[in-house]
Amino acid sequence: MRNEIILIIVGMALVTFATRFGCVALLQQTGMPLWLERWLKHIPTAILTALILPALVLPNGHLALSFDNHYLVAGVVAALAAYKSRNIIGTLVLGMGTMLTLRLLSA
Repeated sequence: MRNEIILIIVGMALVTFATRFGCVALLQQTGMPLWLERWLKHIPTAILTALILPALVLPNGHLALSFDNHYLVAGVVAALAAYKSRNIIGTLVLGMGTMLTLRLLSA
C-alpha cells in the first residue's frame, strides 16, 4: 500500500474520533439539552426513509406510482402492517408475502 493511502486513512480516523469525542466530552459536562434529545430520536426514521423510499418509487430508475410497481405496493402494505402491529416479524412476513404473491400473479 502507498504511504499516501495510509496517511489518508489515519487522518480520516483521527478526524472522526475527534468530532465524536468532542461531542461526548462537551455533553458530559453540560448534559444533553431536551430539544436536542427529542430531535435526535427522529434521525433513524429519517435515514431509513431516505434509503427505502427511492427503491420503492424508482424501481427501474424512473418514477413509478402505480399498482404495477410491486415494490411500492408491498412497501405500502408493510408500512401499514408496521404501523398497526408494531411487530417486525409480522411486517417482514406480510411485506415479503405480498411481494411474492404479486410476482406470482403477474407471471
